[in-house]
Amino acid sequence: MTGLLERAVALLDEARVSQGALAHAPSGLHLLRHAAATPQSATVYRPLLCLVLQGAKQVSTGTRSLTVTRGQSLIVSHALPVVSRITEATAATPYLALVQPLDLDLLRGLAPAVPPARAPHMKDPFSITLCPTDPGMENALVRLIDQCARDDTRHLLSPITRQEIHARLLLGPHAGALQRLMWHETTASRIFRATREIQSDLSRALVVGALAESIGMSPSAFFEHFKAITGTSPLQYQKDLRLLQARSALHASEAKVSDIAFRVGYESSAQFSREYARKFGLSPRQDRAALAAE
Repeated sequence: MTGLLERAVALLDEARVSQGALAHAPSGLHLLRHAAATPQSATVYRPLLCLVLQGAKQVSTGTRSLTVTRGQSLIVSHALPVVSRITEATAATPYLALVQPLDLDLLRGLAPAVPPARAPHMKDPFSITLCPTDPGMENALVRLIDQCARDDTRHLLSPITRQEIHARLLLGPHAGALQRLMWHETTASRIFRATREIQSDLSRALVVGALAESIGMSPSAFFEHFKAITGTSPLQYQKDLRLLQARSALHASEAKVSDIAFRVGYESSAQFSREYARKFGLSPRQDRAALAAE
């Protein structure tokens, strides 16, 4: 892990990011550094690979929670509304993590070449998996960063290494979760389609029975499998996404709170404000004011 840690620190220092996140455009990687534990924050995790290089972080969604520490990596296979907080970080030993967004089209292109037998049987269908970091994956990420330091190797070699990283995901300790997602008509792939349908129009009322029918499941089976994979119910999943989208709109615009509430599907501004405060700890107006004061 030392080589990857050194490169992550060098990239953050070069960009003068002492605290927060860096989107490293040449490699497509995201780097994070925090010098202290943080309060809980809510966001949406898209399919990704995250390696914790130093410190620790707790990630929760619905009824599920896990802690990822130094030397561990996690895979998120479905878009998930999560609450997370950094639990271990100091000025001398800050929290450091590296995130590789997953290219699902690239994974689908590689999946037919991977024998299903290589994927370990996993009893837990939850869409976040946690494993010790694979040394081969670490080495590939080091090479990707090094290749992106020069134009010629970035154009010629980094696409090959990026493909290798995705191939290693289908061969390594996270293989089971990802292969379940890649195979057609598995429970994981059907629930993935359902989450995409919910995300496509958050303002639309969710009819769970109709959504279950569209992916070929009974309502009861759909509810059970959706909760097992995402950690939450379909209606709560939509509500969390609505509130996160509303918060983004509050921070990015001066639109009225009531307009934002209606835009994300709430019929009652008062109900929106209550649920917003319950999730984020502040009312929409207080949250907007707090951001403006920073």
